[in-house]
Amino acid sequence: MTKKTHEIWNFRFVNQIIDSMADGVFTMDAGGRISSWNPSMERISGYSAEEALGRTCEILQCSRCFGKKCPAGIKKCGIIELGFSEAKECFLKHKEGHNVSIIKNASVVRDENNDIIGVVETVTDMTELSKARRKIEEAALRLGEMHRLDNIIGKSHAMRNVFTAIKAAAASDVTVLVQGDSGTGKELVSGAIHYNSERAAGPLITVNCSALSESLLESELFGHVKGAYTGALHDRAGRFEEAEGGTVFLDEIGELSPYIQVKLLRVLQEREVERVGESKRRKINIRIIAATHRDLYTLVREGAFRDDLYYRLKVFPIQLPPLNQRRDDIPLLVGYFIQKHNKKTAKQIMGVSQATLRIFMDYNWPGNVRELENAIEHAFVVCNREQIEPYDLPVELRQARYRQLNKEETNRSVSRPYRRVKIDKEELLEILNESDWNKAEAARRIGISRTAVWKYMKKYRIPLQGPV
Repeated sequence: MTKKTHEIWNFRFVNQIIDSMADGVFTMDAGGRISSWNPSMERISGYSAEEALGRTCEILQCSRCFGKKCPAGIKKCGIIELGFSEAKECFLKHKEGHNVSIIKNASVVRDENNDIIGVVETVTDMTELSKARRKIEEAALRLGEMHRLDNIIGKSHAMRNVFTAIKAAAASDVTVLVQGDSGTGKELVSGAIHYNSERAAGPLITVNCSALSESLLESELFGHVKGAYTGALHDRAGRFEEAEGGTVFLDEIGELSPYIQVKLLRVLQEREVERVGESKRRKINIRIIAATHRDLYTLVREGAFRDDLYYRLKVFPIQLPPLNQRRDDIPLLVGYFIQKHNKKTAKQIMGVSQATLRIFMDYNWPGNVRELENAIEHAFVVCNREQIEPYDLPVELRQARYRQLNKEETNRSVSRPYRRVKIDKEELLEILNESDWNKAEAARRIGISRTAVWKYMKKYRIPLQGPV
């Protein structure tokens, strides 16, 4: 066999291998134009070889190309600057308009003189795996339905105790005191108790005790008669009377003034009210659920809250755990909020990436479940893909992991101004993009020196100027 014949045979053999591969393979010439397109690329993208040849890879509209936008020429592409692109999961846009989940990899091809002669890219279809993941997520959502009471979701031991307490409270007519940090769902608990009780057909009246001054709150709760004060032009029933046969939810009960505390104590003891400006007592049939984020027992010891009122309220206490003490519930909550906002916005976001979930699981959540929902809602505003990535999240979540010091680092000497940080390439690229490739700003966000940022960029072969 002659050398030329051998080369022809090798060429045909390689082409046969590429054409028979399940993965999509295509090449681009030095000008960035597609020069080959195997049958699997036709299947994955919907574009035939005839349609793809001579065009740029922009037809794929890959969701995670190197840089923020597909450049006009191949020489401006990040792959050329780096020489390769790490395998990463992303989406391409099918010819028919729908997204296809893929893993994309690329590398530069050079000749014997080290000149670039083109790029070869491989595309692995992740559609079936994505379907399997969706089934798992849907199963998790169904699991969430099993571990929820009304709109309260959780499967953790702490939340199972809360569910048990809610059911017990709903089966009786006792006064309930719900305690927990802001954003833990105290109002949801009051609703769950009311709507699962025999009073469900009656009204549920909510009053925020911290939102009004003493005089306005008195009128709001107890009502007034005409002429009771300036502006009282007619008789008005208070919220206690309006809740007849139902439930009054008193939020932020710890903010009550001593005067209102005395009047509320009579309501709890006698189940009767007096409107402002009259001495007539009116009987009421209501249930009271109170809530606070403050430690009422401490307020009692400090003399800021009546002890007799405290014990009247605390007939049946329910303590809600903060989100950082029920991290097992975070995936369920994330799935629920995504489903909720999909309906609200008509988007079709399927879930969050592993990197995003890691941020959720590591974050301390000072705002609890309310903060988590706000983070998902923020992501819905900026995300236009099928899954939420870290850069879709509020900046405080993305930066939190870089601000937290390890226990060993809290005792470091003053002479060492920066801490040791381990950051991977993908995280560094995200922060550089957010900082417009300003190394000093990126260093400040991460908590390391600018020199360290340069060293990491050199280590990961990231160009100093970034994509144009």
